[in-house]
Amino acid sequence: MFSVNPFAAIGSVIPSSVMQGYVVLMVVLVAAGTLIDMLHKGSAKYFFANMRKTRGKGAPVDTVSIAVKTAVVDVLASGEFCNTNRRIAHLLTMYGFILYVVSSAVMVFGGAGSGDLWPRLWWIGGLMVCAGGYWFWFFIRVDVAAEGSSPFRVMRADLFILSLLASVTLGLVWAWMQASGKAGAMVAFALYILATTVLFGGVYWSKFAHMFFKPAAALEKRIAEADGTNMNLPTITRDDPAQRERHSMELLKDAPMDMGLGIKREAPRHY
Repeated sequence: MFSVNPFAAIGSVIPSSVMQGYVVLMVVLVAAGTLIDMLHKGSAKYFFANMRKTRGKGAPVDTVSIAVKTAVVDVLASGEFCNTNRRIAHLLTMYGFILYVVSSAVMVFGGAGSGDLWPRLWWIGGLMVCAGGYWFWFFIRVDVAAEGSSPFRVMRADLFILSLLASVTLGLVWAWMQASGKAGAMVAFALYILATTVLFGGVYWSKFAHMFFKPAAALEKRIAEADGTNMNLPTITRDDPAQRERHSMELLKDAPMDMGLGIKREAPRHY
């Protein structure tokens, strides 16, 4: 089962050209949804305007080393997550999704046959997505872990993670049913296609587009911090009297930066 290309096995029912056309259509939907999202939110316009505004005003920096650090820390290692469990779940989902999508494209376009490595990588990637995604959904989400809300409470913001889990889970179920000769495999395949269409076609309404411009935002933030043009935000110390005066609360003007663990002293379980 793990060494069989499920897309090749269904070739007698659905021509490979149709499956390839579907993959191309999904790529177009992702690109279109991302562009529309960026135009609607004005994210690209903001980044370019801020770059023009700060160009030449900061100290010289090594942009290449900052870009490498951004790629390694913020992108590859998801360094923005301070919670270890959430970072692990995110990395499992991210790398699993990449492996799943790449192996799917190779099997659809390259015709990887039984015994090849790609079907195994497809299964590994799908299982990684399920492990990280379901872990996040049932145990790590803020409204579930901290606020005591039901894990079955669904909001519009959950479109991406739910459609991702539905697509991958139904894909694995379909592959298993097809390899085992179970009745209803085509029903599972139809549901798999429906969930996948929602995943890639709903980019504009979900957080899918976030993954494309998030690295650019992280790079811009690191450069701004390095050259001193980070929009005059407060420093991490209160040695500068001008920075102390920025605080509206009199109590915080002379307060030390390290005021203890605070809310991190214990897990938020008081619901």
